[in-house]
Amino acid sequence: MNKSIDKIIELAKTTINIEADSISNLKNFINEDFAACVQLIHNSKGRVVITGIGKSAIIAQKIVATMNSTGTPAIFMHAADAIHGDLGTIQKEDVIICISKSGNTPEIKVLVPLLKNGGNKLIALVGNTDSYLAQQADHILNCTVEKEACPNNLAPTSSTTAQLAMGDALAVCLLDYKEFTSEDFAKYHPGGALGKKLYLKVGDVSIQNQKPQVKPDDSIKAVIVEISSKRLGATAVVENNKLVGVITDGDIRRMLEKADSINAIKAADIMNKTPKQIDAGELAVNAMQLLEKHNISQLIVTDNGNYHGFIHLHDLIKEGLL
Repeated sequence: MNKSIDKIIELAKTTINIEADSISNLKNFINEDFAACVQLIHNSKGRVVITGIGKSAIIAQKIVATMNSTGTPAIFMHAADAIHGDLGTIQKEDVIICISKSGNTPEIKVLVPLLKNGGNKLIALVGNTDSYLAQQADHILNCTVEKEACPNNLAPTSSTTAQLAMGDALAVCLLDYKEFTSEDFAKYHPGGALGKKLYLKVGDVSIQNQKPQVKPDDSIKAVIVEISSKRLGATAVVENNKLVGVITDGDIRRMLEKADSINAIKAADIMNKTPKQIDAGELAVNAMQLLEKHNISQLIVTDNGNYHGFIHLHDLIKEGLL
């Protein structure tokens, strides 16, 4: 039997609303025990070992990834594999987080005593604070949900969403506790556009371009030849390696429209004396913002006041920053 479009849309919205309410309710469970977990992990000399089974194991892997990318060393250990050799993953100084909705599954009941044998601190990220896991844990991160978004109240939906949100809250608090900066973040995300936004400098890009330049007293012919040969649509006007202006294709066209004779015209006569520029040490993403702000396609790059080259919109697009 086909469901109507209206019924599909209604059910989707209901699912989102139920999960949103579950996440919102987590605020009521953020307490001193949560803060103690943050401090425990921050002060630990080991890693965070996160374990779980079923859907909770998938959430555990995501929390591990988030922690590792924000400066908290973490590792995933599947609860089923732990009792078949993977307990060797756990080192003396590690803090363990065990994720479970019910806290009473057979695998968890077998695993918990083994985890505690090593003397490691155990945090229960659990949806049932009366469960075996919660009773055995040193600290509890309460992820109780009223109901699953599944119409049968069976498939893990709201519960796993709540687990994920609680893990994010923990990771973000640890990030703040460590005073983890965007520069630190870049060290862990060197690849892709995200990494480039955090570490790629203007000078890293502009160095790949040619470096057109003329002197203030150069002829218009010399200016046109320089612009044409370097193929950037502009040239810097430089004196003693200091930037004094810029001439673009547009400046040349406007000059030709107005002048009856160009023989006596020098570069200094038509240059823009206040060109938009950026330092080579700035982040390339800042160059993109300047280009967008002023609706232009290129910037002159300087290095400690000296002329360094050009950076073009196409360069930044090629780097994946747009």
